[in-house]
Amino acid sequence: MSNVKQRLLKEKIAKIAMQISGITITGSLFFIIGTILYKGLPHLTWEMVSQTPKGGFYIGKDGGILTALLGSLSLATVSTGLATLTGVPISIYLNMYVKQNSFIERSSKLLFDVLFGIPSIVYGAIAFSIMVWMGIRASLLGGIITITLLTIPIVVRTVDELLKTVPADLKNVTYSLGATRWETAQVFIRYIKPGIFTAILLAFGRAIGDVAGVLLTTGFSDNLPKYIDEPSATLPLAIFFQLSSPIPEVQGRAYASALILTFIILIIVICTHLLASKQQKHKI
Repeated sequence: MSNVKQRLLKEKIAKIAMQISGITITGSLFFIIGTILYKGLPHLTWEMVSQTPKGGFYIGKDGGILTALLGSLSLATVSTGLATLTGVPISIYLNMYVKQNSFIERSSKLLFDVLFGIPSIVYGAIAFSIMVWMGIRASLLGGIITITLLTIPIVVRTVDELLKTVPADLKNVTYSLGATRWETAQVFIRYIKPGIFTAILLAFGRAIGDVAGVLLTTGFSDNLPKYIDEPSATLPLAIFFQLSSPIPEVQGRAYASALILTFIILIIVICTHLLASKQQKHKI
């Protein structure tokens, strides 16, 4: 009887601990969003979103963050596209052409797990070294190289997990019809298509919100780059520079910029959940 009481007590303690953790995390989330809304919403105007920075924008004068917004969208879009074109074939190769549970398969997935967890500043330092060796200055190209390296492991590991959800019967039936490995891979891609879009959105969200990786490689400019080898502003760096200012007006604009970035991430999260739900229905 005492054992039953001990088990019930442990279960009650665990339940209370989980409730406290959930309340703490949820409260922290609402605190962060509430702070951004409270400090950023009064400074969020259409002029700020639609105009490029004027002279002295970062010391409180007129202008907007259009340059940084477009720079971030361009950087994240191109980088995510390159990461997808590279990461999806790698995942297909590891699952379709490499013998399962072999040394190559296990070591490759371990490598991508390690790459997935490396801080973005390390990618920035590595990309910066590559840029110095190739004679590339801080530019949009440098940022694309950095963020592509950063997001490839995200795509590879996400698609790899999706491929594990494909029923073994589907693979056997496809092979029994005389399909080649590549034709079977095409069937698998159709099966996990909503999940691939989820992987792309996850990579895009990581790309558009990263600041450490582009700090050394993208540079910063108040002008829209005409060419890929010119410096480009990004939204996270714009927020960083504005928060560093002692002027309250500029700090308010930083929170408004953070609000815009949060809204973009919110759209990505909603789309990810919708695609994940579609993937679950597709399995059923």
